[in-house]
Amino acid sequence: MAEVPSTRTLSLAASAPDFSLPDFDKSLLNLADVRGPRGLVVAFLCNHCPYVIHLAQPLGIFADTCIAKGVGFVGINSNDALYYPSDSPAKMKDMASAYGWSFPYLFDEDQTVARAYFAACTPDFYVFDAHMKLAYCGQFDGSRPKNNSPITGGDLSLAVQGVIEGAPPLLDQRPSVGCNIKWKLGNEPAWFGA
Repeated sequence: MAEVPSTRTLSLAASAPDFSLPDFDKSLLNLADVRGPRGLVVAFLCNHCPYVIHLAQPLGIFADTCIAKGVGFVGINSNDALYYPSDSPAKMKDMASAYGWSFPYLFDEDQTVARAYFAACTPDFYVFDAHMKLAYCGQFDGSRPKNNSPITGGDLSLAVQGVIEGAPPLLDQRPSVGCNIKWKLGNEPAWFGA
């Protein structure tokens, strides 16, 4: 299992790229549907990545807390489901059910949303303020599948609390680490692997 860091290429204060994507039941949702009055967390996830599975249950609890505080939460799976069938929409439904994810979990089949956000790995987290301006791009916390650090969600929690309070973006934004997005052959962005 190779660790790949997030790119952090989307600039702070950049506007959230819009999207219209289906969930695993084929209902289309866009940015306006998933944002909250106080902000939005966009999480690039998938079903098979050990880094996602490692924090899957606490992530569902964290997302529920965000939504209760007026910060929307959405998961997006951009992996190539043809070559990685465990990341298919049907398996996305199973994943959400297994880990109690009540947040929308969307499928980015053509990978345009991952490219627009410069997403590089799963998980990869973005926090936008109430004006849909990027305030944070980084890790959930420092816990990884084999490092024995507790899963706290501390980094992402501080970022979300900051947008709720209208605070400036955190100075210390550590990149997320996980499995690389499984790009379709020939669809790899120019910045990927650079």
